[in-house]
Amino acid sequence: MSINKISTRLATNADGERVRELVFGILDEYGLQPDIDGIDRDLFDIEKHYIGRGGVFEVLEDENGVIVGSVGLSPVDEDSIELRKMYFDPSIRGHGLGKKTLSRMIATAEALGFKKIVLETASPLIEAIGLYKSFGFQSVSAAHTPRCDQAFALNLPAGPQNP
Repeated sequence: MSINKISTRLATNADGERVRELVFGILDEYGLQPDIDGIDRDLFDIEKHYIGRGGVFEVLEDENGVIVGSVGLSPVDEDSIELRKMYFDPSIRGHGLGKKTLSRMIATAEALGFKKIVLETASPLIEAIGLYKSFGFQSVSAAHTPRCDQAFALNLPAGPQNP
């Protein structure tokens, strides 16, 4: 697959089933379970949980229209937005798309006026955790959803200096 032929677009509810297949498949790859009544409920109404709340949800597609990645930003409060559902099919990993996508999400959060990006993740997602740390996300104490055992925050330039 040519990484140069990967395109990004805003998702709609029509993408829901394909996004769930991607996300749930990657969770399974890492030995994690989907939680359709909890943390993954948002994937059954992307427009309501992201766009309708002032956030965004994007999909990455290959040249055949196959969804190979996803990422969302969901407002938490007036200052903070949560990075959610950033998952990439194994076929596109290791080509810098994670860095490009995370850079775009940080810029989007800033443009939307947020001061902090927060996220929760699970220890088996080693590559993702390394990416977050490389962008300056700092580990924070926070209540976690059942699947997640780590939380991170990144203050944006307009925000305070410590998460």
